[in-house]
Amino acid sequence: MREKITHLYNKLRASALCTGALLCLAFAAPTSWADQGQLDGVKQEITRQQSQLNATQKKIDSLQKTLKKQETGIADTARKIHRAEQRQQELTNSIRTLKQQLATLEQQQLGQRELLGELLNTQYRQGRHSQLALILSGQDQNRLDRFTVYAERLSQARSRALDELTATATELQLKQHQLREQQAEQTTLLASLKQHQKSLEAERKQRQKTVRTLKQQVRSDNRYLGELKSNEQRLVKEIARAKAAAEAARRVPMDGLARHKGKLPWPVKGRVIHNYGSSLQGELHWKGMVIGQTQGSQVKAIYPGKVVFADWLRGYGLLLVIDHGKGDMSFYGYNQTLLKKVGDTVQGSEAIALVGDSGGQEQTALYFEIRRKGNPSNPRQWLIR
Repeated sequence: MREKITHLYNKLRASALCTGALLCLAFAAPTSWADQGQLDGVKQEITRQQSQLNATQKKIDSLQKTLKKQETGIADTARKIHRAEQRQQELTNSIRTLKQQLATLEQQQLGQRELLGELLNTQYRQGRHSQLALILSGQDQNRLDRFTVYAERLSQARSRALDELTATATELQLKQHQLREQQAEQTTLLASLKQHQKSLEAERKQRQKTVRTLKQQVRSDNRYLGELKSNEQRLVKEIARAKAAAEAARRVPMDGLARHKGKLPWPVKGRVIHNYGSSLQGELHWKGMVIGQTQGSQVKAIYPGKVVFADWLRGYGLLLVIDHGKGDMSFYGYNQTLLKKVGDTVQGSEAIALVGDSGGQEQTALYFEIRRKGNPSNPRQWLIR
């Protein structure tokens, strides 16, 4: 019996499950107490605590799924707002151009009307001296011929002036129609934008509740440490999968980052909250850096490459990964929304995402990491000082 209890005790220590008072008391008791009833009690306590751990883990997993759904919803709304704002700017520029064109056309129309008036007046005056009257007057034939040519040219000029005036009037009507349409679209877009922003605010409030509940569930240091380790394992797994997909689908040559060390632009400009290598939790350290910046700020690619991952990943929120070739990759996490999808090629300094707090973060920032052949590298060494 003693051997059975000792064996069970060792198993419990290995599993870090000795947390209940009853369990610890049973292991500390004299051998004479360790009868079959107490052993059954120990087993029941083990089962109870294991069930409790399983239930807690299920709650954490469920909350993470809820968080993913909420944050991807926020990302979709934020992307709609971003596109609406871009269209709004396009419309503003287009309306400004149309108004300038209208002013030019109105001036042109005014000049054409004046010219047409002068031509009609000239033709009227000429009409007072008809060709028949000139012939009967017995004037010189050369003069009559010149008068006839002049009359024909005057008539042609009047016809051209009328055609130009008609064309200007038609173009003016078209521009006015375009202006009315774009102004109507702008009004509709502004209303839609306000609605999206209202929805975004409501979604953020729901997300904050989920984040608070989630943090309560993982408040234990050991549990939080386990969550962080799991997040790292998920990232490594996704890197391997994305790398395999990139190798299979590569269509553009990429030369890697080696020749650009210390010359690359920052993905965002802001205060560095966490540095590479600083303590994260227990024996874990940051494998990238966290740069604080306001929500919605543009995240820029540090170098040309191909997007190999663009999705929500537990612990990293909305994450985008760019393959730069030769085993070099850059990671951009915690985003509010992603502006690129898997398979897109990007240029250096091109906007790829908007800064956010996805992944359950408490402040808006960008998680930025560089990996070379799967190994993390200090990002500061690659960025412009």
